[in-house]
Amino acid sequence: MNWLKEKKINRGKFLTLSALSASGLIVGLNGCCSKVDNNNKGGKTLAKVDELAGKPLKELLKEYRYYLFDDYLPFIDKHVIDHKYGGFMCNTDRNGNNITQHKTAWYEGRGIWVFSFLYNNIKKDPKYLETAKKSVDFILRNEPKGDSFWPASYSREGKPISDPPNNFYGDLFIANGLSEYSHASGEKKYWDKAKEILIKCMKRYNDPNYGYEATYGPKAEYPKGERVLGHWMVIIRLVSQMLQYRADTELEKIADESIDAIMNYHFNPEFSLINEVLYHDLTRIEGPLSQFVYTGHVIETMWMLLYEANRRKDQKLFDLAAERFHRHVNVAHDDVYGGVFRCLDNVDENIWKVDKVLWAQEEVLIGSLSILRYTGAKWAKDMFEKQWKYVTDKYPLKQYGYPIWNLSADRKVTFEKEYTRVGNFHHPRHLMLNILNLEAMIKNNAN
Repeated sequence: MNWLKEKKINRGKFLTLSALSASGLIVGLNGCCSKVDNNNKGGKTLAKVDELAGKPLKELLKEYRYYLFDDYLPFIDKHVIDHKYGGFMCNTDRNGNNITQHKTAWYEGRGIWVFSFLYNNIKKDPKYLETAKKSVDFILRNEPKGDSFWPASYSREGKPISDPPNNFYGDLFIANGLSEYSHASGEKKYWDKAKEILIKCMKRYNDPNYGYEATYGPKAEYPKGERVLGHWMVIIRLVSQMLQYRADTELEKIADESIDAIMNYHFNPEFSLINEVLYHDLTRIEGPLSQFVYTGHVIETMWMLLYEANRRKDQKLFDLAAERFHRHVNVAHDDVYGGVFRCLDNVDENIWKVDKVLWAQEEVLIGSLSILRYTGAKWAKDMFEKQWKYVTDKYPLKQYGYPIWNLSADRKVTFEKEYTRVGNFHHPRHLMLNILNLEAMIKNNAN
């Protein structure tokens, strides 16, 4: 049974900024007033920002475009995109050698979204649409029957080489790609397919026997049917983007359900942080998992809720998402070496995983620039500038004689020559979203 039918959504339960501020647990927006904008592609914004990261916005935009068009896309086109069979061969080293030519449901769905979004929003180059189309054709040849999930991995030619996983991430990434591709191709059937996949996944997620273990967290016994922030994160981003293209009351209910779960139930007022795992009925989990905060997911989810707040013109949600984004970035920041940690295994004992994955760093850049665009908040400007300097100092591999950026490293971001994967999602998503943010800010400055 859907928990939405068992619990009345607490639409009025979102904690207000004033209440949080009075509790002493929240850092304010420095007096800057925010205003939501229903057009994330470049509508009028409030904040006028003349320079950022020590340079005019047009110069920063030029840097972003270099990293996308001159650094990332040529390498991906030459070494990762399979122009013969379609899809993405991400098991590739720094020199562009395919260690294997295997493909995965995760990376196919993500790649479809990236190249469809690129075509829809950045540059209408037919080769981007063709790349997305070939991956769509590749993955749909193996569509599972009934309530089964897509097989996890495939040979280069498209033969499944592993069983379906026990979680729906791959399916939802595929749905996200199909929704964006539907808009790019003008074929509504792919949006309909995306909805069909989503509804299937929600049915499985709402089954108390749904089994998933967040292996990225502390070693602990995970209950059956647990609610996971990372799941809500993927759900809300998919639904939010689908609703930008077509109104749908069923999807609006799923969006409400997701926001309610994230902001009201996963939020732990004891330490003003968002827990990764709850019991199936959304009650607070007991034992070691009660202390588990996956800060990378929280930071990522909060900027997604900024975008959703803009879509639904919800000022209250925008402000609260901005505030919780700010708090979690501050908590996760490495005051010694810079950047943010992705995983807090135990809040009270302050036990962290101290590796530095690129995606967590880039979520900070998306969120802080989005908040700066709409509010002009000094803290958001300071956060973006500090993080941009850190990331561009540490992660581009050009300084070591290689293209693109490093995906993950130790706490000091020590370079390792041997690496086995090329990312096809978080990095280009960051570049594209912030290109759009910067273009909107430049446009606003000209008004």
